[in-house]
Amino acid sequence: MGKTISRPQISPEEVLRLVRDAYAIGGAGSLTVEPLPGDRDSNWKVLVDGRPVGVLKVFSPLASRAWIELEERVLGAAAARGLPVPQVVPAADQRTVLAWEGTFARMVTWLEGRPLGDTNPVRPAHARALGRVLGRLGRALQPLDTAGTPDDFAWDMLNADRTVRERLDDLTAHPFLPETGMDLVQDVLTHFVAQVKPVLAGLPRQLIHNDANDWNVLVQGDAITGLLDFGDVVAAPRVVDVAVAAAYAAMDRTDPVAFIGEVVAGYHAEYPLDEQEVALVADLVRMRLVVSVAMSAWRRRSEPNDPYLTISERSAWTLLHRLAALHPRFVHYRLRAACGMEPVPGSRRIGKWLKERAGTFPAVIRPALSKLGADQSASSPVLFDFSVSSLEFGPVDLTVPGAAEDEIWRRCGDAVGIGRYAEARLAYTGVQFATETGARRTIHIGIDLFRPAGCAVHAPLEGTVQAARIHDDQFDYGGCVILEHTIEGLPTFWTLYGHLSHATVLALTPGQQISPGEAFAELGAWDENGGWVAHLHFEVITDLLDMEGTYPGVASPDEADVWKSLSINPADLLGLGLEATAPPPPPLDELLDRRRAVLGPNLSLAYRPPLHIARGIMQYLYDPEGRAYLDAVNNVAHVGHQNLAVTRAVSRQVRTQNTNTRYLHETVLEFAERLLETLPDHLEVVYLVNSGSEANDLALRVARTATRREDVLVLEGAYHGHLGSLISVSPYKYDGPGGTGRPSGTWTVPMPDAYRGAFRGQTEATGSAYAALVKEALDNAEAAGRPIGAFLAESVPGCGGQIVPPPGYLRQAAEYVRAAGGVVILDEVQVGMGRPGDAFWGFELQGARPDMVVIGKPVGNGHPLGVVAMTRPLAHAFNTGMEYFNTFGGNAVSAAAGLAVLAEIRDRGLQTHAKDVGAHLMDGLRGLQRRYPLIGDVRGVGLFVGVELVLDRETLEPAAAAARYIANRMAEMGVLLSTDGPLNNVLKIKPPMVFTRQNADFLVHVLERVLKEDAVQIR
Repeated sequence: MGKTISRPQISPEEVLRLVRDAYAIGGAGSLTVEPLPGDRDSNWKVLVDGRPVGVLKVFSPLASRAWIELEERVLGAAAARGLPVPQVVPAADQRTVLAWEGTFARMVTWLEGRPLGDTNPVRPAHARALGRVLGRLGRALQPLDTAGTPDDFAWDMLNADRTVRERLDDLTAHPFLPETGMDLVQDVLTHFVAQVKPVLAGLPRQLIHNDANDWNVLVQGDAITGLLDFGDVVAAPRVVDVAVAAAYAAMDRTDPVAFIGEVVAGYHAEYPLDEQEVALVADLVRMRLVVSVAMSAWRRRSEPNDPYLTISERSAWTLLHRLAALHPRFVHYRLRAACGMEPVPGSRRIGKWLKERAGTFPAVIRPALSKLGADQSASSPVLFDFSVSSLEFGPVDLTVPGAAEDEIWRRCGDAVGIGRYAEARLAYTGVQFATETGARRTIHIGIDLFRPAGCAVHAPLEGTVQAARIHDDQFDYGGCVILEHTIEGLPTFWTLYGHLSHATVLALTPGQQISPGEAFAELGAWDENGGWVAHLHFEVITDLLDMEGTYPGVASPDEADVWKSLSINPADLLGLGLEATAPPPPPLDELLDRRRAVLGPNLSLAYRPPLHIARGIMQYLYDPEGRAYLDAVNNVAHVGHQNLAVTRAVSRQVRTQNTNTRYLHETVLEFAERLLETLPDHLEVVYLVNSGSEANDLALRVARTATRREDVLVLEGAYHGHLGSLISVSPYKYDGPGGTGRPSGTWTVPMPDAYRGAFRGQTEATGSAYAALVKEALDNAEAAGRPIGAFLAESVPGCGGQIVPPPGYLRQAAEYVRAAGGVVILDEVQVGMGRPGDAFWGFELQGARPDMVVIGKPVGNGHPLGVVAMTRPLAHAFNTGMEYFNTFGGNAVSAAAGLAVLAEIRDRGLQTHAKDVGAHLMDGLRGLQRRYPLIGDVRGVGLFVGVELVLDRETLEPAAAAARYIANRMAEMGVLLSTDGPLNNVLKIKPPMVFTRQNADFLVHVLERVLKEDAVQIR
């Protein structure tokens, strides 16, 4: 059947001659041809003056004229529906099919786009768009006559079993056959013959494309711009077209089932599938993959030098093994969900039955009768919030002995505590809660009932013990019982009871009958329930998925809808109301609408799409469903988001008092003294304010008062704060969008950029050259009768592009400024507090001597705290008789936060840590620089790093669009970076100081993945 032969052997010269003789194209232009890949046919790109105008196909001798004419009718029907398919180009004599050397040839129009197989990344949107195109195509082809289609075609799914059997010897002899590969092929083949083909053969047939592989699909952006190669058209059930496309779309994907689901959903939206068809998709995908590897093995033996014939072979084997590891019904349920169908058939009926009888079931957990008395009604349940954003409990309090237990029992009293269904939690830290896709399982798909260990557990329904097991791993169930329930008119379902005492579980046997209300087990303690606060985890399960003695109690956010159908809400069975179900997070669109309505329009959001962040823990941020983002850019959370030592210090202080500097307070003094210990001895006095902006504003005020000069010298591209006084000395703002240009009184000098500036290289000579420009500006200002009062500069400029000044620059510049009668203000808001690694302050790297140092919010770990440290003479000069007072600056709570931050830096050795991790990160980034020409420069100090992107390393043309794309893509992949610099082409990396080597490795790994994507490739 369907014996395949080699493609026609035709030379470029023969193709040119055929095109010139038959087609009226090109005119006086230069006509050329280039070979294109193909399976059975010989395909050629036809170009006029280098511009593609069509594709000439010389058909395999196997192709009959009837088949070729059928293909033409298919193309016509598709084009009539506006589908992106090639159109037949008639020859000069209007023939559409030409005879050539015993076979046929035909030309079709050229379609613009990039093959999906050559696209990186392939997005879910591509798969859905492909499904929609195929659905529209299916509608267009449904009325066509199927006459002329072969019935022995090797790639026809109805012949799939014969195709594979005829090539089993080729598979067995395959030099790269994966281990267990033949067992897998036999399993798929046997299942197909016994279970799939009989159903498939009974479905209506129509014409289908049958080969929407990723090399036959063209894309531009997320849109499908071309569907090519209709040479595999067959008459088959339409679901085959879905499965073939899905098989290829799922190859090499982190979550292949999600991509299969996108193809199915797209098709279903255009040409709705019925439940029987959806049930066949996954099995047809597997069978198509088996056909593919069988054909590749056969081709490898018959035509070993043609890579196109085996192009998908390795990916197909990998996908086959990945799908084999998944439960087939779970895959089916995910595909049903993708189509908007009830994921688990019958689960809603069970839920409806429970709802209709709510309040009639015996209580599973009862209040302590020894305290209430048998004739008293139970106390109302106490609802707990363990969600990502919980204000009541920490993320892992349920698994830390004593962390939450006392509070839970205090609040419960004699009542039962409730942990909500569908609640996203961060408590699930064990390795068993990770998934193959890299996501973590965070959505709780049961209800927790909290009572002390030893409390009796009662059956709410008559049931049979399906399993009684002990699970000893940490964070597992400990003792676990599953009861099976058979109710007339309903599918069988099960209830699960987790975290039970071992003794009561071991007393049960499978098959044992349990009566409604019967106390059949007891709650276990910490040491036997998996290491949790004593409670019952209770689920209602609609399909056990052939698991024995256990079942997931937590789902990943991406699969939550399916798991909520597999483990339905048990609130009605427990007699609880809606409050026992956690509400879903609000849609992003709703939050955006609310934001636009009440917040200023020029308040920007960091990423596209924007992130909804519900919690921060050290170097991680979390969305409301528990997705984690590695924060590599938030220097404000200096010692980590919600650092426990800082939050405790703030909490202790806020519980006592929060006065200002009009009163004596030891914490404020201790903070000021401890901070001054980190600074040079000549800086003796501090003023405490609320932010870096306030600190810079105050520093300028002090400088102007002391020097009686108004003019300020700053660096080009600098940013020092959002106050009006600071916008006027921030070129980053006044020269940027919406700015009004440099105001009088502000003088600028070039950024000391050793990479793209006027002077290059990290040398003393470069530093001296840039410093000389500072002296020149001072002289020019003096000559103009406007002497400089202050030189304001970041020690290591951030918004200017994460610039590391060349050696000696700041030291020499400061000397020039002081010699001219000015004051040196060094802004350490972004880089100070140990971040440089080799020094506590950035200016120390340069040997500079500032007159004032400005410190911002990182000193309070995000709490409103800023500092100006200065010499005593400057403080005395500022003491003019006008009182300085700042209502909240220097308040006791902020001072407590600052003191805790300083202690954390010292006690955790975070300065040394920044040096080590920063060096490790820079090594990784420089490794990428050697491999990817887009990276022009990697620079930084400690955990203050910049990666400058350029389109050309010679011209240094900035790659701003690539930088923006990378920041957004990395956010999608769970790493938060940002962009900066006057050309917006620098990736800035300045994470919380608790950032680790492992975090650095992950950042580099993700960045390399993105650097391989089409949008940032330099071609």
